[in-house]
Amino acid sequence: MQLAFQHALQQLAQPANKNALTQLSRGIEREGLRITSEGHLAQTGHPEALGSTLTHPYITTDYAENLLEFITPVAQSIEQTLAQLTDIHRYTYQHLGDELLWPLSMPCVVGAAKDIQIARYGSSHSGRMKTLYRRGLTYRYGGAMQIIAGVHYNFSLPAPLWQSLASLQQQQADTTFISAGYLGLIRNYKRVCWLIPYLFGASPALCQSFLKHTDGAIELEKHATGTMYRPFGTSLRMSDLGYTNKEQADLNISYNSINEYVAGLRSAISTPSKQFASIGVKVAGEYRQLNSNILQIENEFYSTIRPKRVTNDGETPTQALERGGIEYIEVRALDVNPFSAIGITAEQIRLLDMVLLYCVLQPSPDMSKAEQQQTERNFNRVVLDGRNPRLTLVQGDYERPLADWLEELFADFQAIAQVLDDAYGGQDYQQVIAEQYRAVLNPELTLSGQLMRILTEQNIDNGRLGMQLARQYREQLQQPMSYYSTEQFVQWAKQSWQQQQQRELHDQASSFDDYLDEYFRTASCASPECRDAWRPD
Repeated sequence: MQLAFQHALQQLAQPANKNALTQLSRGIEREGLRITSEGHLAQTGHPEALGSTLTHPYITTDYAENLLEFITPVAQSIEQTLAQLTDIHRYTYQHLGDELLWPLSMPCVVGAAKDIQIARYGSSHSGRMKTLYRRGLTYRYGGAMQIIAGVHYNFSLPAPLWQSLASLQQQQADTTFISAGYLGLIRNYKRVCWLIPYLFGASPALCQSFLKHTDGAIELEKHATGTMYRPFGTSLRMSDLGYTNKEQADLNISYNSINEYVAGLRSAISTPSKQFASIGVKVAGEYRQLNSNILQIENEFYSTIRPKRVTNDGETPTQALERGGIEYIEVRALDVNPFSAIGITAEQIRLLDMVLLYCVLQPSPDMSKAEQQQTERNFNRVVLDGRNPRLTLVQGDYERPLADWLEELFADFQAIAQVLDDAYGGQDYQQVIAEQYRAVLNPELTLSGQLMRILTEQNIDNGRLGMQLARQYREQLQQPMSYYSTEQFVQWAKQSWQQQQQRELHDQASSFDDYLDEYFRTASCASPECRDAWRPD
C-alpha cells in the first residue's frame, strides 16, 4: 500500500500538475451561537438586516434561531476564503447590538428548555418544513443538541488532478471514476479521522448547565464553578453528549459504492422507528415531526464526513448523487476553534488539505460493517481520552499506540507538504507539519490541551473564558471589510427577503400537508420521471 501511495504522490508531483494542485476548491460553514452580553442564550429573532435565513446565500441559521451559520462560496485561495468568512463576521457584528458570538462549540449558560428556540424560516411550505424538521429533532434528541456549534469544511479536487490519477490506473476520469475516488477518500478518512479531534478538538469542557438537558451518560469531572470536563477529552461535541444518534447505530450506511450509500439512506428515511413513533407525527392537529422514520430526511444522518453534490430544484441530496456523482466532500468533525475570531485558521485548512489528499492517494479497500464500527470506536476513544499518552487504537487486528500511528501519518503528510509547497511556492504546508508535529509529541499542545491549560492555570470556568474571548473577538472584528462591501450585504439581504416573500405568496394556493406528501413520495424515488413530477416552490 505504501508503494502505491508513493506512486500516486509522484504522479501529482509531476510539473504538469503544479497549477492543478493550486486549484483545490474549498468552502467553509461556520456555526456561531448568539448570546447576550451576560453570556445567556440570545432570545431575540434573527436580525432583519442579515436577510432571510431561508434564502440568503451566505448567512443563515442552523438548528436554533440563535445559532447563526456563515457560508463561504467555493474558492481556490485559502486567503480569499478566510477574507470572505471574516467579512461575513464583520457585517454580522454591525447588526448584533450588544450581543456576542459564542467562540466555543459547546454552549454557554443554558437555562430552561424554553430558552432554546427552534429556527424560524417563514410561512412558505419549504420554510415551514425546515422549522418542522427541527421541531422533530427537539422531540427526538432534546433541545440542547440544537445549540452546539461546529465548522464544516468542503473540499474538492480539480478535474486535471482526477485525470492524472486516472491515467496512473489506465482509466478515464469520468463520473464513475471520480465518484469512486471520493468514496475511497471517505473510507480512508473514516480510518484516520480520529486525528481531527486529536489535533483540533476544542471542547474538552462544558458549562454544567448543559448537562441538565442531557442524559449525562459520560463520566465527567468538575474543574471550577460551573465547569465539567473530561481529563483527557478532546471533543465532547462529538461524543454522546453532542451530535450522536443511537437510533442510527445499526443503519450500516455503506461507502463502498454510491448505490449502496444511496440505498442505505433511502431505507433509513422510509423505515419506521418504534421509538420515534411514540412521539406522534401530527397530534391534535399540530405536527411534532416530519415523520416517525429512523431519519426524517437525509440530513438527519450524522456522520463525520459526507459525499455531496449541489442539488437541482426538487432533488434530495441522494438524488443529486445519482444524477451526477460526487462533486465534493464535507468534513463535519471540526470543533469551533476558540483561538480564532472566525472559528478556523489557515493552518487548520492546510492540514486538512494534506489529510484529504492522503486519503485520496492511499489505496482504499472496501470497508466492512465490522471495520466501520471499529473506526467509530477509535474515533470515540480519541473524543473522550485522546490526550492520554497511553491511549491505543485498533488498526486491523492489532492495538497500537495512538502516538505511533500519528508518527506514521505525519511522515506521509510531510511528503505531501513538500509537493504542495513546490506547487504553491514557499514553505507554508511544511511549516504547518512542523507546528502540528509538536502536538504529536505533546498532547497538551493540541487545541483541547491548550484550552484546559488556560482553565487550570487561570483557575477560571468555561463560561468566563468564553466571554473573555467573545468580547475580544467582537473588538477584533470591528475593522473595515476587506473583500466584500456593505452594499453587497445590503443587496443580498434585500434579495433574500424578496425571494422568501415570493415563495410565501406562491404557496398560499396549496396546502402544507399536500406539499409534505409529495415531497416524501418523490424523496423515495430514483427515476427521473418521478423526480420530474415534483415541482417545488
